[in-house]
Amino acid sequence: MSVNADTDSPDILKHQTGNFKHQMKGAATTFQGAVAGATAGVVVESVLYPIDTIKTRLQAVHGGGKIILRGLYSGLAGNLVGVLPASAIFVGVYEPTKQMLLKSFPESLSALAHLTAGAVGGVASSIVRVPTEVVKQRMQTGQFSSAPNAVHCIVAKEGFRGLYAGFGSFLLRDLPFDAVQFCIYEQLRIGYKLAARRDLNDPETAMIGAFAGAITGAITTPLDVIKTRLMVQGSEKQYEGILHCVGTIVREEGTSTLFKGIGPRVLWIGIGGSIFFGVLERTKKLLSNSGPIHPSPDSLKQD
Repeated sequence: MSVNADTDSPDILKHQTGNFKHQMKGAATTFQGAVAGATAGVVVESVLYPIDTIKTRLQAVHGGGKIILRGLYSGLAGNLVGVLPASAIFVGVYEPTKQMLLKSFPESLSALAHLTAGAVGGVASSIVRVPTEVVKQRMQTGQFSSAPNAVHCIVAKEGFRGLYAGFGSFLLRDLPFDAVQFCIYEQLRIGYKLAARRDLNDPETAMIGAFAGAITGAITTPLDVIKTRLMVQGSEKQYEGILHCVGTIVREEGTSTLFKGIGPRVLWIGIGGSIFFGVLERTKKLLSNSGPIHPSPDSLKQD
C-alpha cells in the first residue's frame, strides 16, 4: 500500500479530516432526519387515521349528504406503505436544507430559512405523498376495498396520471402548510429555549407541535377541501381545475363549504403535530446519542 508524502503535511491532513467529518455530519443529519421522520409519520398516521377519514368524508360529500362512520380505518395499511418513505424523504431533506440555509442566512432571517426548508422538503416528498393521498382518499370514501385494487383500477381507468390527480392543489395546500407549520414550530422552539434558558422537555415539544399544527391546519382548510374534491372525483371530472373547483363549490354550495371538516382537521393536525414533533425530536435525540463513528485521521493518508 503506497503513501503519498504530500498527505503527511499536518495542514493538508487537517483539511482532509475536516472535510471528511463535515461530509459525515451531513450524511448523519440526513439519515437521522429520515429515520426520525419515518417513525413520526407512521405513529401519527396509525393513531389518528379515523379522524382523517371523517374529515375526508365530510369534505367529499356534496350538499346536505350524510357521512358514513363505518370503516374508519379503511386503507390504513396501504397508506402506511406510502407514509413511511414520504415522511422519511421530507424530514431527510428538510433537516440538511435547514442547516445549510441557517448557515447562509443572517440570524434575523432564520424564519425564512425554516419556511424555505419546509417547502423544499414538501416538493421532494410530493412524488410519493400525492399517489399515497389519492389512493387513501379514494378508499376512505368507499370507492375501493384495498390499496392494490385502488392502484390497479385508477391506472386502468385514468392512466398513470390518475395517481397524481389533484397534484397542483396538493402542492397548493401542502407547500404553504409544510412551510408555515415547520416555521411556527421552529420559531416557537427558539423563543421558548431563549426564555427558559434550557432545552425543551418532551411535553413542551409536544405542546408547541400541537399549537403549530392546529393554527396551520385551520388556515389551510379551504386548500384542503379543494385538494380533496379534485382527488376523489375520479374519471367523472366534475372539476376542470383549481379555479373551476373553487367557483363551482362557492356557486353551488356556498363559501362555508370551503371550511368543511375544519373541526376534525384542526383536531387531527393539532394532536398530530403534538405526536409528530414529540416523536421526531425524541427519535433524533436517541439516534444522536448513539454517537457517530469517525475514522481515524491516519486512514485518510492511505491511497
